[in-house]
This record gives sequence, structure tokens and C-alpha cells, in this order.
Amino acid sequence: METINLVESFSEFKEFKNIDRSTMMLILEDVFGSMLEKKYGSSENFDIIVNIDKGDLEVWHNRVIVEDGEVEDANSQIAYSDAIKIEPDFEIGEEVSEPVRMSDFGRREILAIRQNLASKILELEKDSIYKKYQEQIGDLVTAEVYQVWKKEILALDDEDIELILPKTEQIPSDFYRKGDTVRAVVSRVEIKNNNPLIIISRTSPVFLERLFEQEVPEVYDGLITIKKIVRVSGERAKVAVESYDDRIDPVGACVGMKGSRIHGIVRELRNENIDVINYTTNSNLYITRALSPAKITSITIDEENKRAEVYLKPDQVSLAIGKGGFNIKLAGLLTGYEIDVYRETEIEGEDVDLKEFSDEIEGWVIEELKRIGCDTAKSVLNLSVEDLVNRTDLEQEMVEEVMRILKAEFE
Repeated sequence: METINLVESFSEFKEFKNIDRSTMMLILEDVFGSMLEKKYGSSENFDIIVNIDKGDLEVWHNRVIVEDGEVEDANSQIAYSDAIKIEPDFEIGEEVSEPVRMSDFGRREILAIRQNLASKILELEKDSIYKKYQEQIGDLVTAEVYQVWKKEILALDDEDIELILPKTEQIPSDFYRKGDTVRAVVSRVEIKNNNPLIIISRTSPVFLERLFEQEVPEVYDGLITIKKIVRVSGERAKVAVESYDDRIDPVGACVGMKGSRIHGIVRELRNENIDVINYTTNSNLYITRALSPAKITSITIDEENKRAEVYLKPDQVSLAIGKGGFNIKLAGLLTGYEIDVYRETEIEGEDVDLKEFSDEIEGWVIEELKRIGCDTAKSVLNLSVEDLVNRTDLEQEMVEEVMRILKAEFE
């Protein structure tokens, strides 16, 4: 049977990996059935045989042989004199199957078939990709960077499906070139301009959770449960873990011998600091653990307003707050409490070194005070505002603000 250029089309279409054989056959039958209806008015008396492996298709026209001159419907009947031209042994009443040749159709009809077929296949392929990745939201994927733009990265998975990694979903220190391998989680799947848009993320807490599942067998097997993850991508993350098996130390298992397990995760996250803590329903203990590495003296909790007042030694305050305030911020997100930090002075009249106020007073101001011999809070408070203005390069407003901060320490 003549297939003209359609054989090449089938060879191309059968390569689609996300379309199963039966679906492809149904599409082909539907496309050619529509074509036959337009040309003959009906497709009831036609058999469409598809061979996807060989990349070809046959169409047979089935008609019943009737006496010459008694043909009432040319689609379902054929005159005896025409039937014996096909096969001399035919008799009246038998059914004739005659191949329909593509040359019977015009060039425009052939082109329309190809276009219709391509359109249906493409539509099905898009739908298949959308459904596939919709089911994989939250799963870890590995892809190859194909194109790097200012606001996003285009990567291809092992089936050459396009994945988008926006700048907002990248760790700040991420840097990729074409050909690099990128790991991320499927964040969401959208439809844009009738095309599936697959967004992946490296900043999502789910990405960190999947990395733990990959690096820590106990997490993957369910022996250790990750209760909650909070993170500021590229800076710090806190992971609360729990084990129902008393024989398993969840923190130790996640960190590994000499940090062997956690190091792989830290490298993937561009040296993001990861604090792994034991989960507990005891709010006091949970907040204490969440503020690690700071050591807390005491805690007062307001359960109704979900606030916690934490008291620490002066040298522990900066540890509790952390660089950029990330430690206290993540501790609050992890525990669900608004945490307020207070310095504790145990002995009445105890002095405090000025460096302990570095989170409230700028470094250059402290250095200026030290230059005139004021190393502690009380040594500054023992001087008047006028004396400090005259002896330093500080403005009066700045001096008054420093005095206010230092006085609050002893109130």
C-alpha cells in the first residue's frame, strides 16, 4: 500500500516515550477515521490497520458484491463487474476488501492528515508530561543544565523534558554552567501558553528532607521521622527529628560518624549550616534545643500568646541570636513561638563587657569607647553624656542611645 510520506511520520511519532502503544493506535485510527468520513461520508465500511513497530498503516474498504446496476450505496456495495476485476473468483453476495491508496487522496488531504496527527500527538504528549510531574511533586530529580539565563535556568531530565529552576528557587551561592548536573525537588507544575511548565526548587525545605532520605538510611526506612524543617537557604537550617525506637539516636544517625552523613548534605546546600535536634512535646526543652548552640539559663512561656522569654548569660546572647539573626528566627519558626532574648545578670552590681552588646551597638562605636578606656558597661555609665561627647568622636544622639542600651541592662 502506498503510504507516501506518512511512514516517516509514524516513525517519528512512535518514538514518543510517554505514549503507550494502544493510545497511539487509537489516535491514528481516529485521525484516519475522520479523514474517511470527510471523503466518503462514513467510515463504517473501512478497516484501519496500524503497525507502529514498522511505522506504517493500511486502510481497507469493505463492500458487498451486488448485481450490475443494483448498487444503491457505493460505500457499502460494489457491482459484480467491478469486483471480478479485483479477483475473478468473486461471486455475488460475497464481501470484497479493497486497499485504499494514499494516491486516491489529494495533496492537501495528506498534509491535513499529517498536521492533525502531529497536533493530537503533541497534545497528548503535553498532557502526559503534566500528569507525570504532577504525581512527582516533592520528589528529588536530577537534570542537566541546558541553558542559563539571568532569572532562571533551563534543565533537561533523562527524557529531555524541560525543567525550570528560577533564581528565587536557587541557593544564593549556586552557580551553574551548561552541561552541569543539578539536583532539586519538583516544586509545582503549571500550564502556561497551553504548555506544561515544571518548576523545580533547591530552597524548599522538602529538598533538604529528600537529601536526608538519600543520605540517612534510617530516615528512608522510616525508623527516624523528620518532624519539621525550617531553613534560610544558603545560611542556616534547623531539622527536628524523632525516633520511636529507643535504641536509635536520631541526631547521631543523621549526623553520622564524625559528621560523615551530614557533610554530604552540607556540600550540596553550598555549606549551609544544619542544626539537627531531637523533637519533643516539652515546649521548654524544645525551645532550649532550638536555640542551640546557645546555653539558656531560664525560660518563661506564655502559651496563650505563643511567646517565650529566654534568659541567657551575656556571653550567650550573640550565639542565641546568631549571624544575621538567623538562629533565633529559625528557632521561632521551628517551635512556633515568638522568642524574646534577655541578658541575665546574676549578681547585683555585676559589670558586663562592652563586646557583649555587639548585636545592639555597632562595632566602631564600641571601639571608640574602648579607645578612651571604657571596656565595660559601667565604665561608660559612670561618665556623663557631655564627657563622652568631648572625649570621643561620637555625636550626642549616638552617646545617648548607647547610654540607654547600657542602662537597660541593669534595670
